[in-house]
Amino acid sequence: MKVVITGGTGFIGSILTEKLQKQGHDVIIFTRKPSSQHNGVQYVQWLTDHASPEDEVGEIDAIVNLAGVSIDDGRWTEERKKQIHDSRITATEEVLRIIQALPKKPAVLVNASAIGIYPPSLTAKYTEESQAVGDDFLARTVYDWENLAQTATNFGVRTVCTRFGIVLGKNGGALPLIQLPYKLFAGGKIGSGNQWFSWVHVEDVARAILFSVENDSVKGPVNVVAPSPMHMNAFGKTIANVLHRPHWFPVPSFAMELALGEKSIIVLKGQHVIPKKLLENGFTFSYPSLEPALKDLL
Repeated sequence: MKVVITGGTGFIGSILTEKLQKQGHDVIIFTRKPSSQHNGVQYVQWLTDHASPEDEVGEIDAIVNLAGVSIDDGRWTEERKKQIHDSRITATEEVLRIIQALPKKPAVLVNASAIGIYPPSLTAKYTEESQAVGDDFLARTVYDWENLAQTATNFGVRTVCTRFGIVLGKNGGALPLIQLPYKLFAGGKIGSGNQWFSWVHVEDVARAILFSVENDSVKGPVNVVAPSPMHMNAFGKTIANVLHRPHWFPVPSFAMELALGEKSIIVLKGQHVIPKKLLENGFTFSYPSLEPALKDLL
């Protein structure tokens, strides 16, 4: 199988690339850097003047679109929010243009997405069947992103929007920032502590993407979260136990809002999300519960 990945050198993409190669698949990474090949991965230029990746890839079986400016870096200024939104739309528009240009279409497009599409709630439980959409910046961005990606179905391409939860990993995602106060003996309840925290180990994210590529029955939105979401306070206590640190120093909501601005919504509000579609299609999580996941990562 030949798989194209956009954002393939990033936090999730690098792990996915390794998994695909271990299974014997050919990997092509679209990048703004000049074409090259390294460790068996082919790099093809895109999103630059005169780049025509469709002329270089030949026939491909799948595209995984992970491209977009990180939501984790820096404050959400108006300029930053525009970069976050527009980078995702621009990359997805280019993916769709490439699909249209290919004589033989790939069988599947797996497009990154996020559970941030759902409204924050202390009581609601969200599955892929939930129609509710939030009204904050992240929800609007994800909504636009998914709607655009789904137009790949017009070309007969099975389309999956993998709605990532809070991804935990050693070298990226939310965990390095979350664990820091505990390492400094200053960890504790954030905000009310009752907000939901729908997390997932990065290993399971990569496995869920590969599962979505390989299984024809998987289509549409797919919640990529562990099947055991937790309240933020319980999540913090688990980190404290794994690191053998106290969980005692509360951080009030206003302090988080002061420190992070609008981005504080990520930690002060949350959604209780269930990976119904993955479970119904037979996906098995390597890290279904938090403590083993944290012990692996920390």
